Amino acid sequence: MVLYQEHPPHPALAPYLACLWTCQVLPGASPVTHRVLPDNCIDILWQNVAALSRVSGMMSTVVHVPVHQSVRTIAARFKPGAAAYFFAMPLHELADQHPLLDDLWGGATARQFTDALWSRTLSDADAVATVERLLLQRLRSAGTLPAPGLVDAAVSTIEQSGGTMRIDALAAQLGVSRQHLSSQFRTRVGLGAKQFARVCRFRQASARIRAAPHAGQLDWARLALDLGYYDQPHLIHEFRQLSGSTPESFATPPA
Repeated sequence: MVLYQEHPPHPALAPYLACLWTCQVLPGASPVTHRVLPDNCIDILWQNVAALSRVSGMMSTVVHVPVHQSVRTIAARFKPGAAAYFFAMPLHELADQHPLLDDLWGGATARQFTDALWSRTLSDADAVATVERLLLQRLRSAGTLPAPGLVDAAVSTIEQSGGTMRIDALAAQLGVSRQHLSSQFRTRVGLGAKQFARVCRFRQASARIRAAPHAGQLDWARLALDLGYYDQPHLIHEFRQLSGSTPESFATPPA
């Protein structure tokens, strides 16, 4: 059995975190492989197995994660672009990577989290509060934070459009070249603006498919056009690239 729950962040962290989440794979659970889909977020995961702490960089495609043993995970999920306030590095270096937190923050800082979480047994609520407290400490130690700027505006515009905003038009709207926008976006967010928009569009499509009461009755051609795809083959191609399945098989729950 797998117990997964999302927790709203502390108000002071709400501008940066989409949520905190906890996951417990209970002893005796059958081995399982989780399909993790791109969501335009960066996560930090603290796990009690070998007290590992890893960063899950922004994903450009589906990842299959095998789970063969009991494990408990406490994690923080950053909003797009917000992880830059916690990692002093170009975030595209983390894309599709899962480095150890020690390598990014230094052993002393990473151990502070590990010791606080696993040196004694904590409830999920206490573990989440512990992560929040330590993240707030790290945020304050960064000093004066930059004001929202070009990349924040680009992220907001792409998300509001559901990923349909063309990057050329977005750059013109923001008064910069496409090359400048793409470079800044990739450094600050983790993916290029075009790939980020692809994931936004895919998330809109997957949400619509999951919400449909009868997936077999979906008008796939109309759905594709509504969500900014050129046509149904374009929708199918994008789903294969990002989820490893067709929209039809994605809509059909496993038996």
